[in-house]
Amino acid sequence: MVSIDSNAVTADVTDTQDNTKFYKAAWRWHFYAGLYIIPFFMLLAVTGMFMLWLAYLDGRDGERFPVTPDGEVLVVSQLADVAVAAVPGGELKTYMSPYRPDMAAVFRVDLAGDANMVTINPYDAEVLQIYPRRSGWYDFMDNLHSDLMLGVTGDRMIEIAASLGMVLIATGLYMWWPRKGNWRQALFPTLGRGRSMWKSLHGAGGFWISIILAFFLVSGLAWTGVWGEKLTQAWSQFPAEKWDAPLSDKTHASLNGGRKEVPWALELTPLPESDPHAGHGAIDTGAVGTTTEAGAEVVPGPAPTLTSMDALAREIGFAGRYQLSLPQGETGVWTFSRDSMSNDSPDPTSDRTVHVDRYTGKVLADIRYEDYSLAGKAMAVGIALHMGTLGLWSVLANTLFCLTVIFLCLSAVVMWWMRRPAKTARLAAPPLPASMPFWKGAVLVGLLVSMAFPMAGITLLTVMLLDFLIISRVPGLQRLVS
Repeated sequence: MVSIDSNAVTADVTDTQDNTKFYKAAWRWHFYAGLYIIPFFMLLAVTGMFMLWLAYLDGRDGERFPVTPDGEVLVVSQLADVAVAAVPGGELKTYMSPYRPDMAAVFRVDLAGDANMVTINPYDAEVLQIYPRRSGWYDFMDNLHSDLMLGVTGDRMIEIAASLGMVLIATGLYMWWPRKGNWRQALFPTLGRGRSMWKSLHGAGGFWISIILAFFLVSGLAWTGVWGEKLTQAWSQFPAEKWDAPLSDKTHASLNGGRKEVPWALELTPLPESDPHAGHGAIDTGAVGTTTEAGAEVVPGPAPTLTSMDALAREIGFAGRYQLSLPQGETGVWTFSRDSMSNDSPDPTSDRTVHVDRYTGKVLADIRYEDYSLAGKAMAVGIALHMGTLGLWSVLANTLFCLTVIFLCLSAVVMWWMRRPAKTARLAAPPLPASMPFWKGAVLVGLLVSMAFPMAGITLLTVMLLDFLIISRVPGLQRLVS
């Protein structure tokens, strides 16, 4: 005769009931998070795909303009004169060297506060194209992708969506995790008919991209106004004190020109300043002229020019595509930059920014990838992966990821449509369990999420208060939601 341990049976039943309650609670939060997230994730995926291919085919500023190599390349100053003449009264701001010998040189010339891009054949100085900066399809998609064209309000809305995305991933993984070790069912969808097929496709697809999605959300959040600038970026900047040069009250972010162009690790770092009293017209050794020992009288020499600065950039290792920004103001500096985020290079570990005194030609700062903090290095690589600037393979991989996100959003809507009560306007959210075991642990998890991602915490708290103070007390709203 076999004896049955009633205590063990009771414990098993209790564990099953507790797991079911946790599952229903996770499902409910997954549903509400998705309700807010879906339109934003759809928009981010679609605009992200457009930006991937536009940048790869045409460049962020339309600078991938083909030319036919013919003879020797003209000096940069001569090309710059032609660019400025093409925008009468304009001021030269930036020179973008060609990616390859068969591509055009590009100059940014500002006039009355408006930035213009001038594309020039480097072999015969022919002006090929003049167009307003940030006026193309890439910029339209970028504006939608970054802040919905709503400024700070849009930035906060997207930050909430990205932060809640972490809640979506956590609850989704909990629900889809194989309870009895059935990994085949978790990893590979079961084809069939009806809602069970959509659930299987949604769960398996989400399971596969969960880690990648978390990476995209974190790398995107690093650019946001609260989690990025206030919490993460501020503690991960390059220490400007390493430079033996006076510091400006302007930061590297002032070089952005309305778009994220400066490496993440440098944005909040002060710029060095040129010294107006260091001896105008002296060029540092190793560039194009001479200089003196510290404290000695400066030897006059030719003033730094765009051509001499281009020669210095090439001499110190800037090959192929790089950007040269001209000094702005009396204490401004020449800046050489190359980073994968701006599509200058497909290798984020080759990122480099150099600042040069506008009067002496002395190198004031030389910041390379190796000099970044651990967070700065991670972001340099992370942004390149996020933006798909590592070559065609990364463009294709990111396209597949974006298509998967779009499918997950659409399949979630399909599943809700198939589950909703017929002919009603109710949201039909998953029911809230009557009692939650281990509620203190759930609260602790919520607090940890709130501390890690403040905008998610604020949103979760708002929803809980709304649910407790209003929805749960108004029968009409209860019927609409449940």
